[in-house]
Amino acid sequence: MTDPAQKPSPADLVTDALSHLSRMMRGEVALARAEVAASVRVAATGLGLVVVAAVLGITALNVLSAALVAAVVYAGLTPAWATVVVGTSFAILAAVLGRIGLNALKPSGFVPVRTMRGLRRDAETLKEGLTE
Repeated sequence: MTDPAQKPSPADLVTDALSHLSRMMRGEVALARAEVAASVRVAATGLGLVVVAAVLGITALNVLSAALVAAVVYAGLTPAWATVVVGTSFAILAAVLGRIGLNALKPSGFVPVRTMRGLRRDAETLKEGLTE
């Protein structure tokens, strides 16, 4: 559009519309990229905090284990036997919790049994309704 006093031609209108649409799409893509980058930064920070928390948690468990060994020694066992008792207790606890966790993760636990039972009943009801 060279002269504002003239009516724009249909081609000029289409060109302007496409130009505006193109700018708008570039702006939306830039906004999406910025949002994704910000989300990735937040997720990376969160992951870093979880790793630090895990390291501190493991360290705390080691310190508490040593304190438990000291308490068992104080109760009358030798340091070697106290260490064996505490270590074995933790190993048994870890095995039991691990087994429970693995059983919870079996694929059969994710099958929607009640829903499938209901769908079968619905199908049987439909089949009966169609055969009557």
